[in-house]
Amino acid sequence: MPKSELHQCAHTMQGLRNSLLVVNSKWKLLILVALQTGTRHFRGLERSVPGISTKVLAKELKDLEAHHFIARTVHSGPPVVVEYEVLPYARTLDPVIEVLKAWGIQHQQRLEAGEASSAA
Repeated sequence: MPKSELHQCAHTMQGLRNSLLVVNSKWKLLILVALQTGTRHFRGLERSVPGISTKVLAKELKDLEAHHFIARTVHSGPPVVVEYEVLPYARTLDPVIEVLKAWGIQHQQRLEAGEASSAA
């Protein structure tokens, strides 16, 4: 393999590695999608992402905040209210989410078509 192709491959792998460090779980993109409709309280967000545990949601929110994808606002006073909102930087993932969504739908249809043809 020529040196230029090796360099391009390494460059691609590094970019993918950097991306996966941020969205490396099955929950982060789902949380961002749930927050796209507006600011949410923790429990409302937990209800919006079926199957996520309280502990995992708290961890993922901390990670997303550390990467500057979301903001956490604490409103003091009885009761203390914590809200989460998407920051503008998170919108840079919108095209990625759209492509993954389309691919996921296409892939599921392909699997279902394969199941139908193998059952016949």
